[in-house]
Amino acid sequence: MSTLTLASDPKDAAAVEAVEAHHAQLAGELAGRVAMLTAAADRDPAEAGEVRAGLVAFCDRDLLPHAVAEESTLYAAARDLPEARLLVDGMLAEHRRLTALVDALRESGPAVRTAADARALQVLFEEHLDKENDLILPLLAGAPDISLADLLGGMHELLGGGEETESESSGGGCGGSCACGGSDDADVPELDVREVPHALRHATVFGALGAVKAGRSMLLVAPHDPLPLLRQIEDRNPGVFAVEYQERGPEAWRLLLTHR
Repeated sequence: MSTLTLASDPKDAAAVEAVEAHHAQLAGELAGRVAMLTAAADRDPAEAGEVRAGLVAFCDRDLLPHAVAEESTLYAAARDLPEARLLVDGMLAEHRRLTALVDALRESGPAVRTAADARALQVLFEEHLDKENDLILPLLAGAPDISLADLLGGMHELLGGGEETESESSGGGCGGSCACGGSDDADVPELDVREVPHALRHATVFGALGAVKAGRSMLLVAPHDPLPLLRQIEDRNPGVFAVEYQERGPEAWRLLLTHR
């Protein structure tokens, strides 16, 4: 479904694009952090606790505030549309389940269970965003008496403020660990993004790198030479990550990214 063709105003169409882009950013970063948590749980359960703390901090900082902002803007307006009322009720129930899963992650427990809770959070969140992109946003953008652009004006939690996620190089913020040991490939977690949708790919890498603490590494597997991605990584965290090519195609590019 193309929200651009359904939008009643060009500004509304632009607002839809901005929300969808922010959704992709959130979903990608969540996927990257969950991948690193799963890797840590498989290799070193003690390290998984640090990655779990980083994931919870991301949810508290970005994911849950986004959900709260939706309820007071998108959902409040959609409830005035008869065809959307039951849908909004279901979306609100999913928000409660998302919150419950984040709360479950706050509790220290077996690494395998923590990884399962994180994966459940990721699946539910991705399905939730699909409903927002494909159902809620088109309804609002196509309603002639609702200005989606005005509704979302200044809402950084919904549109993304362009702010950078704080670098974990300082050891603060999200914390996190990749559960690897130095540059020994046997101990370095691998993030293969070849099957990750293009819209989510860069955000997935950023999320995974957010869980790599100083002195540790991550092996990135990409379908092409990721030069634009490497430039973005350097722009976001100047001088923080060293890059070493281990394979240069033709089917896969493998790069060791080490947090200095």
